[in-house]
Amino acid sequence: MNVNTSSVLHNRSFLHLWIARIFSASAFQILSVVIGWQMYALTDSAFQLGFVGLAQFLPMLLLTLPAGQTADRYDRRTIVYICQLMECAVVVFLVISSIEGWITSVHLLIAAAILGACRTFEGPASAALVPDIVDREQLPQAAAWSASGMQTAMIVGPSLGGVLVIWGISTAYITTLVALLISVVLIFFVKTVHFVKKLDAVGIDTFFSGLRFVFARKIILGTISLDLFAVLLGGATALLPIFADEILKTGPTGLGLLRAAPAVGAIVVSLILTRISIEKAIGKTLFASLVVFALATILFGISRSIWLSLFALFLTGAADVVSVVIRSTLVQVNTPQEMQGRVNAVNSLFIGTSNQLGEFESGTMAGLVGAVPATIIGGVGTLAVAVIWMYWLFPVLRNLKTYSTEEG
Repeated sequence: MNVNTSSVLHNRSFLHLWIARIFSASAFQILSVVIGWQMYALTDSAFQLGFVGLAQFLPMLLLTLPAGQTADRYDRRTIVYICQLMECAVVVFLVISSIEGWITSVHLLIAAAILGACRTFEGPASAALVPDIVDREQLPQAAAWSASGMQTAMIVGPSLGGVLVIWGISTAYITTLVALLISVVLIFFVKTVHFVKKLDAVGIDTFFSGLRFVFARKIILGTISLDLFAVLLGGATALLPIFADEILKTGPTGLGLLRAAPAVGAIVVSLILTRISIEKAIGKTLFASLVVFALATILFGISRSIWLSLFALFLTGAADVVSVVIRSTLVQVNTPQEMQGRVNAVNSLFIGTSNQLGEFESGTMAGLVGAVPATIIGGVGTLAVAVIWMYWLFPVLRNLKTYSTEEG
């Protein structure tokens, strides 16, 4: 393993983008915690918790490909501005409806859907900015720092969300509004240094070009689909309110800790990856991390101790971030700059499917068999996915060593 000594954070534009994404993602994480808690308080239903994830996923499913074309045709910073301002408008609605007491589960689902649509456009545009401001040789380190920043948001967001719920729902929503506005200001100072040829026109050919690009490169497809199905089956995030309230009996504060635990593990590993290169053992590291993720998910499902549960979630975050760094770097290193928006949109679809649709799957399964069996089944399913990908669907991944795949 090689040690990286030159920090990409010396690039001021990347630093501004990195901090802005932390604030934006933190706001989204706070919103996820508060909306989930408010939904469960209103309905006392695991199915309704699952529908929150579905409401966020459906706009992503419908809008991902248009979002990718938009990121490649228009100014990416402007797209981020517009999306974050729309998110601010949603937050204002949530504040008013919560204070006046007329908010319902339907309002929460509509808010979740709009937020999902905004994040669908914001995500590819924000991710595509990285190769515009960072040199190619620093992309792996930039991916690791980006993962670190996102996991920092996953620590700050859920923790604040859990604490702010105690102080009041409207307080939590107002905090997200401030975070989003700070992000908008920081994005203003991001300057691109690499020329990017813009997409001149849109059509059927360009509409599906991102999908064709990914499916023509089996290593990229195998890596991101592996992450998709692993998190889809093994993710228990949507069930954390149930574990906090009914199984571990820790309340809102415990919910914040449970939400933060995976992010703590992820940020520790991502910071290590900013200093140490895994490029000589990508495939083996990827599958090893997946096995750890699956076993830790099972451990969380059977745990009745808050400390053991926190440790298990810590391991899931530590293992998952390895896949995040590998996937992000593979996409950015092997994608032409003028296609970054469309390809990152496809990548975002896979991520969104594993997260939002995974929440729907977990909520639905928990409603049918209970939270604990649903979590254990998910962990076992993740192990099965690892074996199928490793030996049948994408065996080439086992021996993957370098980020430059030279496919296509």
